[in-house]
Amino acid sequence: MTVASKTLTCISPVDGSIFAERQIMSEVQVNELVTNAKQAQKEWSQRPIGQRIALVLKGVQRLGEMNEQIVPALAHMMGRPVRYGGEFGGVNERAEYMAKIAEEALQPLVIEESDDYERRIMREPHGLVFVIAPWNYPYLTAINTIVPALIAGNAVFIKHATQTLLVGETLVSAFVKAGLPEYLFQNLFLDHATTDGLLQQRCFDFINFTGSVGGGQAVERSAAGTFASLGLELGGKDPAYVMNDANLDAAVEALVDGAMFNSGQCCCGIERIYVDENLYDAFVHKFVSLVSTYALGSPLDEASTLGPMANKRFADEVRAQITEAIDAGAEALIDASLFPRDDGTDAYLAPQVLVNVNHEMRIMRDETFGPVVGIMKVADDLEAIALMNDCQFGLTASLWTSDAERAAEIAARLETGTVFMNRADYLDPALCWTGCKDTGRGGALSHIGYQNLTRVKSYHFKKVR
Repeated sequence: MTVASKTLTCISPVDGSIFAERQIMSEVQVNELVTNAKQAQKEWSQRPIGQRIALVLKGVQRLGEMNEQIVPALAHMMGRPVRYGGEFGGVNERAEYMAKIAEEALQPLVIEESDDYERRIMREPHGLVFVIAPWNYPYLTAINTIVPALIAGNAVFIKHATQTLLVGETLVSAFVKAGLPEYLFQNLFLDHATTDGLLQQRCFDFINFTGSVGGGQAVERSAAGTFASLGLELGGKDPAYVMNDANLDAAVEALVDGAMFNSGQCCCGIERIYVDENLYDAFVHKFVSLVSTYALGSPLDEASTLGPMANKRFADEVRAQITEAIDAGAEALIDASLFPRDDGTDAYLAPQVLVNVNHEMRIMRDETFGPVVGIMKVADDLEAIALMNDCQFGLTASLWTSDAERAAEIAARLETGTVFMNRADYLDPALCWTGCKDTGRGGALSHIGYQNLTRVKSYHFKKVR
């Protein structure tokens, strides 16, 4: 990302060219939009919830109708191969589920309804919701908040990452075309300084940020003392544990995909794997064989299963972690000659599998966010639990076993937001998406998502006769 002459510039990882530019808005411009949004939100919140749901789902439908333009634009902006078809399947799944549960999730909690008293807890919209969205899953991560926020009666502002500069604009366009009221959903083009000033002024009542730990800390500092509510999802170093009774082929297939999809640029992607010593050799052999079949190339080529990382500096950070690990004794198992497109000069990065790794290496402790995974041998559940918890992040963990009771016992001891058994790298909209430790705080989707996007108001009415 570069910011010059009050302009945001998206540099395409495909070829290093400028893909899009937009002018940065001033605080004065945004404050005017905020004023208009406050009035629009008051009117919107008074509409019957059924009307709100119908309009929001219509906006999602219009977004789906734009998918043929969205998919190649994503390939240009952040490098995901067009063969995967974009994100609309997940967007639609999450939107439909949140619409289905909305009335139940937002209904009052009635404590008493008698001749003498009416006591209840109501849920009311915060007002203005600000979504600061990331580039890696630019539609999916944003929709997690946009859909329930609007259904709950809020107005929404979105500021997207410069790497995916056009996504917020596209989202707003789809919802406006669907008939959403003017000013209710707006896109902002902002630099860090202007964003900081707006947060300090408490222009927004709820702020949802998805991104780096440093970015989350900056948001917390900017909003400090304003008492605005925050939701922060700040990354992960998600582990998998393949137990001695695991289905080996199923584990390999799912964990390769979980580690390599989107060039490893997934907050819940698999970055470290612990394998029971009795399965270790067979697992590593199968894992390396499958990774070696991937094809690194232009994301606009249907044959490519791996595109470039979103930015050269991201690829350089992954290269640095790999080099450090190898210098410290790790062994790289993927033959570099299989991936000639990676010449070390740009964002195209070959996948890699490392063994002989340990937790002294950054590759096993720091977020890597690239197509590389470290695999370690473990003797038992206790060793695996200790290693999975030996990390500052806590987003998801993946357990591979045929014994659900054993998985539940291990899950209870893991410091993480979600525990999977026999799957990985999936977001279930019926379950709360949350984390602990440096992964952040708050929760999206499910009934909990609606709770976070509303505030409570208590009614205590004494009836006088």
